[in-house]
Amino acid sequence: MSSLGEKALIISFSFFLAVFFYQNAFAFDDGDFQYWNNESIAFKITEDWKASFEEEFRLGDNGGNLYYQHSDWGVTYSGIAEWLDLGVFYRNISEKKNSKWRREDRPHLDAAVKWELFDCAMSNRGRFEYRDREDAEDLWQYRNKFTVKLPFKLTKVQIQPYIADEIFIDFDQERLNRNRLYTGFSMKFTKSLKGEIFYLWQSSKKSGKWSDLNVLGTKLKLSF
Repeated sequence: MSSLGEKALIISFSFFLAVFFYQNAFAFDDGDFQYWNNESIAFKITEDWKASFEEEFRLGDNGGNLYYQHSDWGVTYSGIAEWLDLGVFYRNISEKKNSKWRREDRPHLDAAVKWELFDCAMSNRGRFEYRDREDAEDLWQYRNKFTVKLPFKLTKVQIQPYIADEIFIDFDQERLNRNRLYTGFSMKFTKSLKGEIFYLWQSSKKSGKWSDLNVLGTKLKLSF
């Protein structure tokens, strides 16, 4: 590994630890420490079309209580340009609120733009969601996630650090009501199997007040 790569890894890892411990020092007053696990499978239908399915589980109360699950499936089209992916998806959500499980149906449209700058892989994904909620009024929501992957891969499993930020905008109230900051590492175990480990700091606004969540997350993705 080059000295540049070593320095970049040290900076990235130091940032990861700094954010993690700083937030944990104050998070329990506002929110919770959680564990989120996501598993997905994707396969090509044609050269330009891909189908995918994912499951996600979230455990709150310091990672000891399952309170959220979603299933998400859809198709992605990449035939317009190499730098653009368009997708149509449907997400079914079950979330525990006040000791009762509530359902939400959430169709969404995705558009992801990809490019490189200073050898860093970058992407910007916009998502429009319609939230059909069992326990509240329906609403439209926009999400935008910007991701930067550092320009090196380490070890045989190609560990690659990344950072990302995602904003949530409620169209009904016309305001930003959530932000997620990610820092983590992606890995490639085989040609078809990839994984991620990340820390996520989520800040959400409700009833005029901001509260935080600290999340340890893992992802596993199988592609064909």
